[in-house]
Amino acid sequence: MTNTSQSISLTRYLIEEQREGRINADLRLLIEVVARACKTISIAVGKGALGGVLGDAGTGNIQGEAQKKLDVLSNEILLEANAWGGHLAGLASEEMDTSQPIPDVYPRGNYLLLFDPLDGSSNIDVNISVGTIFSVLHAPDGVVQAKDEDFLQPGTAQVAAGYCTYGPSTMLVLTVGNGTHAFTLDREIGSFVLTTRGMRIPEETKEFAVNMSNQRFWEAPMQRYVGDLLAGKEGPRGKDFNMRWVASMVADVHRILTRGGIFSYPLDSKCVAKGGKLRLMYEANPMSLLVEQAGGAASTGRQRMLEVQPDGLHMRVPVFMGSKSEVEAAVRYHQEHDRLERDSAA
Repeated sequence: MTNTSQSISLTRYLIEEQREGRINADLRLLIEVVARACKTISIAVGKGALGGVLGDAGTGNIQGEAQKKLDVLSNEILLEANAWGGHLAGLASEEMDTSQPIPDVYPRGNYLLLFDPLDGSSNIDVNISVGTIFSVLHAPDGVVQAKDEDFLQPGTAQVAAGYCTYGPSTMLVLTVGNGTHAFTLDREIGSFVLTTRGMRIPEETKEFAVNMSNQRFWEAPMQRYVGDLLAGKEGPRGKDFNMRWVASMVADVHRILTRGGIFSYPLDSKCVAKGGKLRLMYEANPMSLLVEQAGGAASTGRQRMLEVQPDGLHMRVPVFMGSKSEVEAAVRYHQEHDRLERDSAA
């Protein structure tokens, strides 16, 4: 992981990627539109209580969760910014029941945009980092007005993914399939500037992130895996682990992309009927692409995340992502458990 000494703007980076043939003009402009929308959201988040945007909006989203005022505002900002650009055939948001085609008054393009407008929004009122996550897919051939089923592509089909984290500084972390790179918003000039080219996640780690309050609801392999982490040097893993948990996926994954670790939101008895807690299309897939492009790994515990075939826009999955060897260890616990179950059933 190397920091750049030369000031390279997001626009310059994207133009250079276009010249290398890795992206086309439409994808470059689409990413720039998303980045501009994130700057607008950053201003709203930064105002906090001064902007009158804290607290609940009095509505619920498709998942039945209370929506924050900033959730709704961020969703509207992203929708409006991307509707007229001519790069998209449709948009889908975690906050909306169904996808939204581009209005007839605007030209349409060949891309699909999915986004979680404000991840970690339960943290807004206590001034903890939140963020926007996005994913870009090609619209299937011949699709002019996208429907929900057109979005149901595995994560391997993503042509770009990223997130913007609104913390002490506003950072955009992006991949177009050529590494994962971090851009920091220079508030004085209003531009994202490349600050880390080629983020790399250390293969080994001593940090894990998980909501320990759910431990009693976990499956047996997860119980055993975390139990062995907590046993430290004296346990089978032979080293002491630290735990970190922000309860904002953007913040937790950003820490892992920066210094390593494993982020887990496993299957538990509270969410098993839904398939998991986190959304495949809006959270797990874009984050998995960023993590893999930084040398890490991402899994459901039983399958590579990017190979999961979605069966709905709001499909949920268990999540393990971060340092490669640690994700492989978590998967191994699940595989061993499943093998023993099969053997005992036979």
